[in-house]
Amino acid sequence: MIITRTPLRISLGGGGTDLPSYYRRSGGFLIAAAISKYVFIAINRNFDDAVLLKYSSIEKVPRASGVQHPLMREALLMTGVDARVEISSMADVPAGTGLGSSGTFTVGLLRALHAYRHQVVTNLDLAEQACHLEIDRLEEPIGKQDQYIAAVGGLTAFEFDADDSVGVHPVPLSDPTRYQLEDNLLLFFTGVRRSASEVLAVEQAPSASVDLVQNLDEVQALGRETMATLVDGDLDAFGHLLTRQWKLKYDRSPTETHHAIDRLIRSGIAAGASGGKLVGAGGGGFLLFYAEDKRALRDAMRAEGLEELRFRIDYEGSTTIVAQ
Repeated sequence: MIITRTPLRISLGGGGTDLPSYYRRSGGFLIAAAISKYVFIAINRNFDDAVLLKYSSIEKVPRASGVQHPLMREALLMTGVDARVEISSMADVPAGTGLGSSGTFTVGLLRALHAYRHQVVTNLDLAEQACHLEIDRLEEPIGKQDQYIAAVGGLTAFEFDADDSVGVHPVPLSDPTRYQLEDNLLLFFTGVRRSASEVLAVEQAPSASVDLVQNLDEVQALGRETMATLVDGDLDAFGHLLTRQWKLKYDRSPTETHHAIDRLIRSGIAAGASGGKLVGAGGGGFLLFYAEDKRALRDAMRAEGLEELRFRIDYEGSTTIVAQ
């Protein structure tokens, strides 16, 4: 039995500049944090020849090529696990909520399959393999941040270069800044779930009303400014930058859902938050606020009917917690 644990994430600055359609032209930069909410993958040898998969559905097929779940099928084919295997998955937070669950799932699954085959791979290799699976093999219109932050963990900055290479840089925070940041970041669930790939496909469509490249240039500049405020320990300025990033996301997709989310963010700021944004590709999911007066913010969000998800930053990344 092998069990892997891989963290979900929150994006703090520069989200969207990890899209290949953007960074291959302009380079990309973002900051993300892995959080203490996880996807767990369990893998074991099956007693018969079949491939048995248990997720939100159950599949039992003779060979990996017959698997319907696209991520599982491609991961099995990539790692050469073709039969006599049982795989189960479980998550602390459901998919479609903006916390990078697809990339997290893929990284954790690849780690489990490599361990099953007694293969040692680095976390950076896992991230790159997961990107190859989702972006190249399945042609999903997504970026690279989810796979990389799930693999390496921590509070990390990423440089995305035009040649597809990725620079990974832990953010050098002072201990007081780190503790204050963790204490004052709050997540609230909007109750809306959506497909990140569908949201991103719409944003990147030629008919989009906003100049996407110019918008993402501004997002990248805010990501770098976010890095500077965190290193300097200016967390009030960091909070304001969250709101500026949200406004750029709203400009890319000014839907009715985002109009309602904008009202919730303004409500949180009126309750004392320095700033807030929607986490992930958009269309729903979680709101992220920075607030020193946490009680007033929690009261305001509770009055809006939003449930809080409490978390800490995860510094381990994807790991194997059971191997026997």
